[in-house]
Amino acid sequence: MPRLFAVLALVAPRVGIALLWLFTQYFHGVFESKLWPVVGFVLMPVTLLWYAFVITSLSGQWGIWAWIGLIIAVGVDVGTLISARDYYKHRFG
Repeated sequence: MPRLFAVLALVAPRVGIALLWLFTQYFHGVFESKLWPVVGFVLMPVTLLWYAFVITSLSGQWGIWAWIGLIIAVGVDVGTLISARDYYKHRFG
């Protein structure tokens, strides 16, 4: 079941975040402010999921693999934003 959720979160990260938020306490205590989860949900959902994973599942230990995962997550999110920008730029001029 966790593997299925991981695949779902990579395919549709906002759906994964919404399901985690609604049905679990996964994000409880991860962020001090309500602003960062909202910004993460809108702009960088994969990075938000990875950050929450590191804080909850890895006990906040930022080792080399956590940093590599963060770099990959930021790359996926930035790539998605750039791709969406280019799509709308070419489609709507």
